[in-house]
Amino acid sequence: MGEQDLDRASAPVNDSSSTATPPPPCKSVHSALGGGQVADVLLWKRPKVGALLLITTSIVWYLFEQAGYSFLSLLANVLLLLVGILFFWAKSAATLNRPLPPLPNLEVSEDFIRKAADAARVWINQGLAIAHDIALGRNAKLFFQVATGLWLVSHIGTLLSFLTIAYVGVVLSLTVPVFYDKYQARVDEKLCVAHKVLLTWKRRLNRMTGWKGPYQLC
Repeated sequence: MGEQDLDRASAPVNDSSSTATPPPPCKSVHSALGGGQVADVLLWKRPKVGALLLITTSIVWYLFEQAGYSFLSLLANVLLLLVGILFFWAKSAATLNRPLPPLPNLEVSEDFIRKAADAARVWINQGLAIAHDIALGRNAKLFFQVATGLWLVSHIGTLLSFLTIAYVGVVLSLTVPVFYDKYQARVDEKLCVAHKVLLTWKRRLNRMTGWKGPYQLC
Protein backbone atom coordinates (compact mmCIF):
# COMPACT_ATOMS: atom_id res chain seq x y z
CA MET A 1 0.00 0.00 0.00
CA GLY A 2 2.96 2.30 0.67
CA GLU A 3 4.16 1.98 -2.92
CA GLN A 4 0.68 2.78 -4.24
CA ASP A 5 0.54 5.91 -2.08
CA LEU A 6 3.94 6.97 -3.36
CA ASP A 7 2.80 6.42 -6.96
CA ARG A 8 -0.29 8.54 -6.33
CA ALA A 9 1.82 11.28 -4.73
CA SER A 10 4.33 11.31 -7.57
CA ALA A 11 1.65 11.30 -10.27
CA PRO A 12 1.23 14.72 -11.95
CA VAL A 13 -1.79 16.74 -10.98
CA ASN A 14 -4.14 17.55 -13.86
CA ASP A 15 -4.54 21.30 -13.90
CA SER A 16 -6.84 23.08 -16.29
CA SER A 17 -4.25 25.80 -16.74
CA SER A 18 -1.59 23.28 -17.74
CA THR A 19 -3.84 21.55 -20.27
CA ALA A 20 -5.12 24.79 -21.77
CA THR A 21 -4.17 25.26 -25.36
CA PRO A 22 -1.62 28.03 -25.87
CA PRO A 23 -2.65 31.03 -27.91
CA PRO A 24 -1.95 30.71 -31.62
CA PRO A 25 1.35 32.24 -32.70
CA CYS A 26 1.28 35.59 -34.41
CA LYS A 27 1.37 35.42 -38.17
CA SER A 28 4.65 36.65 -39.53
CA VAL A 29 4.71 39.78 -41.64
CA HIS A 30 6.40 37.90 -44.48
CA SER A 31 3.58 35.34 -44.70
CA ALA A 32 0.95 38.08 -44.32
CA LEU A 33 2.41 39.80 -47.39
CA GLY A 34 2.13 36.60 -49.42
CA GLY A 35 5.54 35.10 -48.73
CA GLY A 36 6.76 35.62 -52.30
CA GLN A 37 9.15 37.91 -54.08
CA VAL A 38 7.00 40.97 -53.35
CA ALA A 39 7.24 40.24 -49.62
CA ASP A 40 11.02 39.85 -49.94
CA VAL A 41 11.26 43.28 -51.59
CA LEU A 42 8.97 45.03 -49.08
CA LEU A 43 10.89 43.55 -46.14
CA TRP A 44 14.27 44.39 -47.73
CA LYS A 45 15.32 40.77 -47.97
CA ARG A 46 16.36 41.71 -51.50
CA PRO A 47 18.01 45.06 -50.74
CA LYS A 48 19.22 45.72 -54.29
CA VAL A 49 15.71 45.45 -55.73
CA GLY A 50 14.22 47.54 -52.91
CA ALA A 51 16.86 50.25 -53.30
CA LEU A 52 16.41 50.29 -57.08
CA LEU A 53 12.63 50.63 -56.69
CA LEU A 54 12.98 53.46 -54.19
CA ILE A 55 15.56 55.33 -56.26
CA THR A 56 13.57 54.92 -59.48
CA THR A 57 10.32 56.15 -57.96
CA SER A 58 12.14 59.07 -56.34
CA ILE A 59 13.67 60.11 -59.68
CA VAL A 60 10.33 59.79 -61.48
CA TRP A 61 8.56 61.81 -58.79
CA TYR A 62 11.23 64.53 -58.91
CA LEU A 63 11.12 64.78 -62.71
CA PHE A 64 7.35 65.06 -62.88
CA GLU A 65 6.59 67.05 -59.74
CA GLN A 66 9.66 69.27 -59.24
CA ALA A 67 11.31 69.58 -62.66
CA GLY A 68 7.99 70.17 -64.40
CA TYR A 69 8.23 67.41 -67.03
CA SER A 70 5.07 65.97 -68.47
CA PHE A 71 4.73 62.26 -69.13
CA LEU A 72 4.63 62.67 -72.91
CA SER A 73 7.68 64.97 -73.06
CA LEU A 74 9.74 62.78 -70.73
CA LEU A 75 8.83 59.62 -72.62
CA ALA A 76 9.70 61.24 -75.95
CA ASN A 77 13.06 62.50 -74.64
CA VAL A 78 13.99 59.12 -73.16
CA LEU A 79 13.05 57.29 -76.35
CA LEU A 80 14.94 59.85 -78.45
CA LEU A 81 18.07 59.39 -76.34
CA LEU A 82 17.77 55.60 -76.47
CA VAL A 83 17.19 55.46 -80.22
CA GLY A 84 20.09 57.86 -80.84
CA ILE A 85 22.50 55.82 -78.71
CA LEU A 86 21.52 52.54 -80.36
CA PHE A 87 21.68 54.02 -83.88
CA PHE A 88 25.16 55.51 -83.50
CA TRP A 89 26.34 52.39 -81.65
CA ALA A 90 25.25 50.20 -84.56
CA LYS A 91 26.85 52.56 -87.13
CA SER A 92 30.15 52.69 -85.25
CA ALA A 93 30.12 48.91 -84.76
CA ALA A 94 29.70 48.35 -88.50
CA THR A 95 32.52 50.78 -89.26
CA LEU A 96 34.95 49.49 -86.59
CA ASN A 97 34.01 45.80 -86.96
CA ARG A 98 32.64 45.67 -83.42
CA PRO A 99 29.65 43.63 -82.20
CA LEU A 100 26.20 45.13 -82.54
CA PRO A 101 24.22 46.26 -79.47
CA PRO A 102 23.04 43.23 -77.45
CA LEU A 103 19.32 43.61 -77.94
CA PRO A 104 17.01 40.73 -76.98
CA ASN A 105 13.95 39.74 -78.96
CA LEU A 106 11.40 42.36 -77.94
CA GLU A 107 8.10 40.52 -77.83
CA VAL A 108 5.36 39.80 -75.32
CA SER A 109 4.53 36.14 -74.80
CA GLU A 110 0.99 34.80 -74.84
CA ASP A 111 1.49 33.31 -71.39
CA PHE A 112 2.26 36.76 -69.94
CA ILE A 113 -0.83 38.26 -71.60
CA ARG A 114 -2.98 35.38 -70.31
CA LYS A 115 -1.76 35.77 -66.72
CA ALA A 116 -2.22 39.54 -66.82
CA ALA A 117 -5.73 39.14 -68.23
CA ASP A 118 -6.65 36.58 -65.53
CA ALA A 119 -5.38 38.85 -62.77
CA ALA A 120 -7.24 41.85 -64.23
CA ARG A 121 -10.41 39.77 -64.59
CA VAL A 122 -10.35 38.86 -60.88
CA TRP A 123 -10.00 42.50 -59.81
CA ILE A 124 -12.66 43.68 -62.26
CA ASN A 125 -15.14 41.00 -61.13
CA GLN A 126 -14.59 41.92 -57.49
CA GLY A 127 -15.20 45.58 -58.26
CA LEU A 128 -18.34 44.77 -60.27
CA ALA A 129 -19.65 42.52 -57.46
CA ILE A 130 -19.20 45.32 -54.93
CA ALA A 131 -20.92 47.81 -57.28
CA HIS A 132 -23.76 45.33 -57.84
CA ASP A 133 -24.39 44.87 -54.11
CA ILE A 134 -24.30 48.63 -53.53
CA ALA A 135 -26.63 49.36 -56.46
CA LEU A 136 -29.21 46.87 -55.16
CA GLY A 137 -28.95 48.14 -51.58
CA ARG A 138 -28.03 44.74 -50.16
CA ASN A 139 -25.17 45.90 -47.95
CA ALA A 140 -25.55 49.29 -46.27
CA LYS A 141 -22.28 48.88 -44.36
CA LEU A 142 -20.38 48.27 -47.60
CA PHE A 143 -22.03 51.34 -49.14
CA PHE A 144 -20.91 53.60 -46.31
CA GLN A 145 -17.40 52.13 -46.41
CA VAL A 146 -17.07 52.72 -50.16
CA ALA A 147 -18.62 56.18 -49.91
CA THR A 148 -16.25 57.14 -47.08
CA GLY A 149 -13.26 55.80 -49.00
CA LEU A 150 -14.20 57.69 -52.16
CA TRP A 151 -14.76 60.88 -50.17
CA LEU A 152 -11.32 60.55 -48.57
CA VAL A 153 -9.71 59.92 -51.95
CA SER A 154 -11.47 62.97 -53.39
CA HIS A 155 -10.40 65.14 -50.46
CA ILE A 156 -6.79 63.93 -50.60
CA GLY A 157 -6.78 64.42 -54.39
CA THR A 158 -7.49 68.12 -53.92
CA LEU A 159 -4.36 68.41 -51.73
CA LEU A 160 -1.93 66.09 -53.52
CA SER A 161 -1.47 64.93 -57.08
CA PHE A 162 -1.89 61.30 -58.10
CA LEU A 163 1.85 60.89 -58.65
CA THR A 164 2.65 62.23 -55.18
CA ILE A 165 0.09 59.88 -53.62
CA ALA A 166 1.59 56.94 -55.53
CA TYR A 167 5.11 57.95 -54.48
CA VAL A 168 4.05 58.23 -50.82
CA GLY A 169 2.44 54.79 -51.14
CA VAL A 170 5.67 53.28 -52.46
CA VAL A 171 7.74 54.88 -49.68
CA LEU A 172 5.31 53.67 -47.01
CA SER A 173 5.29 50.18 -48.54
CA LEU A 174 9.07 50.04 -48.30
CA THR A 175 9.27 51.39 -44.73
CA VAL A 176 6.17 50.40 -42.71
CA PRO A 177 6.32 46.59 -43.22
CA VAL A 178 10.00 46.31 -42.33
CA PHE A 179 9.50 48.57 -39.28
CA TYR A 180 6.52 46.51 -38.13
CA ASP A 181 8.41 43.26 -38.73
CA LYS A 182 11.25 44.50 -36.50
CA TYR A 183 9.08 45.88 -33.68
CA GLN A 184 5.96 43.73 -34.08
CA ALA A 185 5.46 42.95 -30.38
CA ARG A 186 5.78 46.58 -29.28
CA VAL A 187 3.56 47.89 -32.06
CA ASP A 188 0.86 45.28 -31.33
CA GLU A 189 0.93 46.24 -27.65
CA LYS A 190 0.51 49.94 -28.41
CA LEU A 191 -2.22 49.26 -30.97
CA CYS A 192 -4.09 47.09 -28.48
CA VAL A 193 -4.00 49.88 -25.88
CA ALA A 194 -5.21 52.40 -28.46
CA HIS A 195 -7.96 50.00 -29.52
CA LYS A 196 -9.19 49.67 -25.94
CA VAL A 197 -9.21 53.46 -25.50
CA LEU A 198 -11.22 53.89 -28.70
CA LEU A 199 -13.71 51.23 -27.55
CA THR A 200 -14.07 53.03 -24.22
CA TRP A 201 -14.99 56.25 -26.00
CA LYS A 202 -17.29 54.30 -28.30
CA ARG A 203 -19.13 52.86 -25.29
CA ARG A 204 -19.62 56.32 -23.86
CA LEU A 205 -20.95 57.59 -27.18
CA ASN A 206 -23.28 54.62 -27.48
CA ARG A 207 -24.60 55.20 -23.95
CA MET A 208 -25.43 58.75 -24.92
CA THR A 209 -27.18 57.66 -28.11
CA GLY A 210 -28.78 54.57 -26.54
CA TRP A 211 -27.33 52.12 -29.10
CA LYS A 212 -26.03 48.76 -27.92
CA GLY A 213 -23.68 46.80 -30.12
CA PRO A 214 -20.98 44.16 -29.91
CA TYR A 215 -17.56 45.04 -28.64
CA GLN A 216 -14.29 43.37 -29.26
CA LEU A 217 -11.22 43.78 -27.10
CA CYS A 218 -7.67 42.66 -27.77
